[in-house]
Amino acid sequence: MPTLLHLDSSLYSLDGSASRAVTASFRTAWEEQHPNGTVIYRDLAADPLPHIDEISATAGFSDPAEHTPEQRAAFALRVELAEELERADAVLIGAPMYNFTIPSTLKTWLDQVIIVGRTAGEAPSAAGTPVTVVASRGGSYAPGTPRESFEFVQNYLEKALNGMLGLDVDFIVPELTLARTTPAMADLVELSDASRAKAHEDATTKAKALAARF
Repeated sequence: MPTLLHLDSSLYSLDGSASRAVTASFRTAWEEQHPNGTVIYRDLAADPLPHIDEISATAGFSDPAEHTPEQRAAFALRVELAEELERADAVLIGAPMYNFTIPSTLKTWLDQVIIVGRTAGEAPSAAGTPVTVVASRGGSYAPGTPRESFEFVQNYLEKALNGMLGLDVDFIVPELTLARTTPAMADLVELSDASRAKAHEDATTKAKALAARF
């Protein structure tokens, strides 16, 4: 049965998080198609990974047979994360925009899982795996908007997930998510609601289409 790797990184609970709500719609649709499948779930906000450090970094560039006990312990986590990625038939990532970029917890996962010579490099071990990223944001950074040049979520993740890990990246972008709680955005509530509805619809549609491939 197929395996879905699901990562959430929002600081907020399901009720207060646009990205968690949309990844939940995707996961529900996926599990309806594969009720006996496997979901590997990591809540990177509730259970954050340790930042990569000198020991875990140098372990990735040295012969495992020559690792010190400290390097073996640190590298074990990187291997665990790499194996989760390699086992996955599809990947789902909740990536809200914080201060124009991704949450630090998601960056930490990337730092740990990107292992040159294994998951990254000339022949990435999970190359071609489809990944759906729910890139929510409080405003709009779409082409033609005043803050287009401030968009460092999709731009960065495309390079990291596709350019380094070789994954097949697709984005769902619920935007203007702060409209209902920000008085200055009151005129954008209708657009916000439409964006949210489309994101949930896209999540369900994409999940079913991906599930049908396995």
